[in-house]
Amino acid sequence: MMREVAVIGIGITKFGELWDMSFREIGIRAGLEAVYDANLSGEEIDGMFVGNMSAGRFIDQEHVGALIADYSGMTRDNIPATRVEAAGASGGLAFRQGFMAVASGLHDIVVVGGAEKMTDVGDVAANSIQDSAADQEWESTLGATFPSLHAMIAQRYMHEHGATREQIAQVAVKNHKHGSMNPNAQFRREIKLSAVLNAMLVAEPLGMFDCSPISDGAAAVVLCAMDKAKRYTDTPVKVLASAQASDTLALHHRQDICTFTATKVAARKAYAMAGVEAKDVDFAEVHDNFTISELLAIEDLGMFQKGQGGKATEDGETALGGRIAINTSGGLKSRGDPIGATGVAQIVELVTQLRGTAGGRQVPDARIGLAQNVGGTGATSIVHILGVA
Repeated sequence: MMREVAVIGIGITKFGELWDMSFREIGIRAGLEAVYDANLSGEEIDGMFVGNMSAGRFIDQEHVGALIADYSGMTRDNIPATRVEAAGASGGLAFRQGFMAVASGLHDIVVVGGAEKMTDVGDVAANSIQDSAADQEWESTLGATFPSLHAMIAQRYMHEHGATREQIAQVAVKNHKHGSMNPNAQFRREIKLSAVLNAMLVAEPLGMFDCSPISDGAAAVVLCAMDKAKRYTDTPVKVLASAQASDTLALHHRQDICTFTATKVAARKAYAMAGVEAKDVDFAEVHDNFTISELLAIEDLGMFQKGQGGKATEDGETALGGRIAINTSGGLKSRGDPIGATGVAQIVELVTQLRGTAGGRQVPDARIGLAQNVGGTGATSIVHILGVA
């Protein structure tokens, strides 16, 4: 019998080009903020999980779990620290590992962090590292970059479902508006539809404003057994569900590149575990590393019918005040996408909303939130559902 699990503390750095902070500094800052928020002492922590995609290539540092444990003072008590990697879903998977550790009874309290320092290398190297989330032998080495793979998805989606370029671009407009209200976002400025449509082309039909940026940043949360959570906070947030699914690494092995089957399967499992349906979710943080990715996500999660995500976005149904608010943080597009931190940052936003402390971007009466974190072009998908305890 699994135990109930709660989030009792959150911490996050600003996302962006953090030239004055090292990888270990951003990771420790987010972690300490989460521990302080949870009113914990270090002696009460049983374990640590750190989401990170590629510190070995970004900053020539492997053995990341030990690094963060060392410089955060956790080695004083020899707390086990584990690095978790699943490309863009590294943070979400770290959270899932922490959840399972507490739910199983193995640990009572764990810290889950995610961090990436991407700006210490040039743009060409950074993009090459991101390309490694795809199939290296059959995609990357043959010239299929991460943006071009998503551009192929966008082209096929427009062909099959009649979505317009303007509808896809509206994802960026909406998320920048949400991000303008997030003090930790990398881009805190609203943009116009014309700016997205007329931006420099990256891979047709996607332009510069359709792609998430290269970012530095870290986020952390503290997980605790629910029966102990009230010792530390008056506002524990319950983890209602955690689910994960996989799909083929290469796009050409898929029957339908406009559907991320791993997301559909993970969502189905998560809804069943939480005892809710898609219509019960008040808001969601989804993996919008490209604008097309958000449209696929809200459809694969069952929030909109296949092919209707673009129109729903154009009509304002996914904006604050709409039918279901999507990416109130600004998403990867505006908040930023330091890869290892992204999935944990999504959880931070869910907890902030469920606590009712999101300020100008607050979703009224938020009771249930969902996070969807993706690795590669949908090869890994992790769905979490959180609710007010």
